[in-house]
Amino acid sequence: MNRDKINHYRETQIKTASKGKLVVMLYDGIIRSLDTAIEAIPQKRYDIANNSIQKAQDIISELIMSLNMDAGDFSKKLLNIYTFLNMKLIDGNMRKDTEPLVFVRKMVSALYDAWNQIVKNSPNPDLEEMKKGGGIDVAG
Repeated sequence: MNRDKINHYRETQIKTASKGKLVVMLYDGIIRSLDTAIEAIPQKRYDIANNSIQKAQDIISELIMSLNMDAGDFSKKLLNIYTFLNMKLIDGNMRKDTEPLVFVRKMVSALYDAWNQIVKNSPNPDLEEMKKGGGIDVAG
């Protein structure tokens, strides 16, 4: 029963969040997944580490798919960053090494902080206008 309430709350958060807030939430998901993986690897809990790393990769894939490549240079730079981070995650997962995961976590934390500041300093868009916009469109 409690789990249903938590899931409903999360679903409501996602449905009512601005596009910028959704990006912040995605970055937060990557960070939480990497924290789990970084903790699991030294304990040789490789199944948990693998699942957590793959979850982080799935979120990065979602961020890549949401880029508006017609928006210009910013989108291309984010694509390069996300691709690089994904490669580091693959490396860390293959070698069961926390070093690349810690690196990615630091990079994503910096992106999280930057986007969080943008969201805090921007007016919240109208929900109906946001619904018309479709996907997240993190660049444009």
